[in-house]
Amino acid sequence: GWKDAISITIINFNNEKMQITWAARELFPGENVSFSYTFDEGKPKVWKPCPTYLLDRGYNSGCLFKTEGPTLAISIRNSNGREEFFSKRLKSDFYIKPNRPENVTFFWKEDTVTVSCNKPERAVKCLILELQYKSKFDKDWQSRTSKCCSVGEQGFDPRKCYSFRVRLKRRVPYCNTVNYSSDWEAETFWMNGTLVDSCGDDIKSQSNRVIVLSCLLAALLMIPTLLILLCKSQRLQKSVMPAIPDPKYIFAELFNDHNGNFQEWIDKTDHAMVQTKLEYEEPECIIEAESQREDEKNSDKQGSQEKICSFSRAAENNDPKAAQIACLMPTSNTVASFAGFQILMNDDMYVML
Repeated sequence: GWKDAISITIINFNNEKMQITWAARELFPGENVSFSYTFDEGKPKVWKPCPTYLLDRGYNSGCLFKTEGPTLAISIRNSNGREEFFSKRLKSDFYIKPNRPENVTFFWKEDTVTVSCNKPERAVKCLILELQYKSKFDKDWQSRTSKCCSVGEQGFDPRKCYSFRVRLKRRVPYCNTVNYSSDWEAETFWMNGTLVDSCGDDIKSQSNRVIVLSCLLAALLMIPTLLILLCKSQRLQKSVMPAIPDPKYIFAELFNDHNGNFQEWIDKTDHAMVQTKLEYEEPECIIEAESQREDEKNSDKQGSQEKICSFSRAAENNDPKAAQIACLMPTSNTVASFAGFQILMNDDMYVML
């Protein structure tokens, strides 16, 4: 009875190749079994050894061979073939796994899409075409099925990007005992009826645009605030810490001509000031004195005395500490001030020191 408990997996690839697999290590521990098959319904049967074994850690765990008819008989024996562990007779047509759909086309009309593919050469009535799609806003695939080999769906938003994939399925239980489907055809991406490379690019571009616009808006809002804070900070800085004048602008000669040597600069400055005072020459002044006689008879005669006052230059006498001026002019004893000098007026002479 343990022979009936053995579980095997049977796949007929598009009625072209058979694959029989079993759990070798669990079912036959320590035993490297052999496999044989036949499509012959006559008696005696002609058994064929497995042409290609599938291995699991060195143990035979399956067999791959060509499909040669609708009825299949298989046998699993020990390594020398004398003891049979398992045997089964089955209809190979009920274990067909179809191939991928070929030449898949998409036809768009407004919000409706129709997907079609080429019809297989065999058992078209047993096949169903399945369409799955989803947008970037869908978490799960949406599925639609129809008889081979065309399926349509409507309600697609042209502003969204959709992913599509299709496959063929066998009808169960009318054609298959096992619900076998083909592998998915390569996934394609569509937006507004146009084939695109990826919907991920669309999501990324939209997110990038949102980020850029948000940054620009934040920057525009921050600029006035920064300007206000800058003005306030400058005012506060001026009020708390007033600017200290740079001495290099006030004493340019000290830093430019004397490299900050104060003693050298002050000596030269004093000499220049003395030279300036010594070389300064007061312009000639003409003092006119008019006297009127008390006699009205001689009022027509007026006399004026004009004296020219001149400074005797100290530079010419090499005496920087004195300057004299003398004007012959009758005056009275008077002391006056003229241009910052003390003037002594005595009789017919006045002297400026």
